[in-house]
Amino acid sequence: MMSDLSWLCPVPLSVKSAQSLISTLPEPEFIDSNLPGYKLASKTVNYPGIEQRWLVVQSQERRESDLGKLSQKITKAQSKAVQDLKKLSPEKFACEADAIKGLSKLFKQFKYHQINQSKVTQIKSKKKDSSGEISSEISATVSQNESKINTEFLRAGPFIIATNLLDSNELTHDSVLNKYKAQQSCQRGFAFLKDPLFFADSIFLKSPERIESLGMIMGLCLLVYTLGQRQIRTAVRESKSRVKNQLGKPTDRPTLRWIFPCFQSIHLVTLNQEKHICYWTQERDFIVNLLPEHCFPYYQLLT
Repeated sequence: MMSDLSWLCPVPLSVKSAQSLISTLPEPEFIDSNLPGYKLASKTVNYPGIEQRWLVVQSQERRESDLGKLSQKITKAQSKAVQDLKKLSPEKFACEADAIKGLSKLFKQFKYHQINQSKVTQIKSKKKDSSGEISSEISATVSQNESKINTEFLRAGPFIIATNLLDSNELTHDSVLNKYKAQQSCQRGFAFLKDPLFFADSIFLKSPERIESLGMIMGLCLLVYTLGQRQIRTAVRESKSRVKNQLGKPTDRPTLRWIFPCFQSIHLVTLNQEKHICYWTQERDFIVNLLPEHCFPYYQLLT
């Protein structure tokens, strides 16, 4: 069932194949996109056992942003590395081997820096009851690891979008990028599905068929949720009105997740064989009237 669906998603740069592609793809293979500020290059890959098209995207704006963040990380990492070395220097080790081992352990924690000019010093204890005990102290300096930093600089900016639509005539490179840039609304929807209040993580399924079925049901629920939210927002804008949000402030972009609690504690009461809606307010009446007419009978607004 899921194999018949067309999909498009970002490729995490933690994937080794993605890292290799970005670092080895020659600049002449990139072509200018119709979207300003972007360059594109396409490769067909098989990962993991699925043939797919990887679109490598170079973004000047994103590169500048990534380089700024990278510079901040390097500066912060250097400050931490210097502080860690200061803490290590007065520490006393039983022997020279232990001192070197301690320095090596610290070096493994460095991402952008390296240890150089290390020196082990033998220190004789000055305590009277130490019987001339000798310990080792180690001192060193830290410098930037240019090789690692240059690799990170090369990765700044590019990102990869994957799709199982291999034919660029069926879905052009620019269309892939456009659909990817429009993913924010989808991501917000999936964030809603992954919210603890949705209780999706409390369901355990073993067979792939049931997992696919649950995914389809959740997708349909998200579709209904999104359509309802779009209907309310469109009606609010067209009527040039506002709905109060969680903070009591008027907004023209209410979420359906907030609308749901607004309709709690509404009761249908039968009195003398007549049905009445209790706790129906003017605000609730206004919200319901933003929805299509087939929603009205649920609250006896239309018979």
